[in-house]
Amino acid sequence: MGNFGEDLRKERLARGIALEDISAVTKISRRHLLALEQEKFRLLPGGILSKGIVRGYTGALGLDPGDWTERFLHACDASGQMSDDERGWTAFASNVGKARLLRREAIEMRVRWVGAILLLLAVLAGGFLVVRSFGLRQGWWHSLLPTNEVSAGIHAAWDWIVRLFVRLVTWLRR
Repeated sequence: MGNFGEDLRKERLARGIALEDISAVTKISRRHLLALEQEKFRLLPGGILSKGIVRGYTGALGLDPGDWTERFLHACDASGQMSDDERGWTAFASNVGKARLLRREAIEMRVRWVGAILLLLAVLAGGFLVVRSFGLRQGWWHSLLPTNEVSAGIHAAWDWIVRLFVRLVTWLRR
């Protein structure tokens, strides 16, 4: 496999596209496009802007911007033309993306747990109503629990449900 700039130039020539056409479509200056093809990475604006130039150039050619951006970063790193500051910004940008993904995954996991708990509560409530309805029809429901204990149990269950709901809401807000 050749170097980054040479491969990029070969892809452009194979498609019969002139640098001026890419510059007109992407609004990237011709000197930046030439700097990419000649691997003069110091002439590029640096950091995220350089990656944007690579994405625009490869997108205009119909290539996969993700693969070519990775190749660009490896080529920059191997050439030694990337400063420590630019490496830091590149690492920072990739870490921001990873942090966003982790946060999104955490939220999705919480939503799944809430859904599972709500489904469990619905099944329990449905089961209770079925047993109660059957007990009322058969006449044994009223003799199952004494009246005072039933009201105390209902209040205790209601308090427990309210506390559970409050915990779920605070857990979701984290």
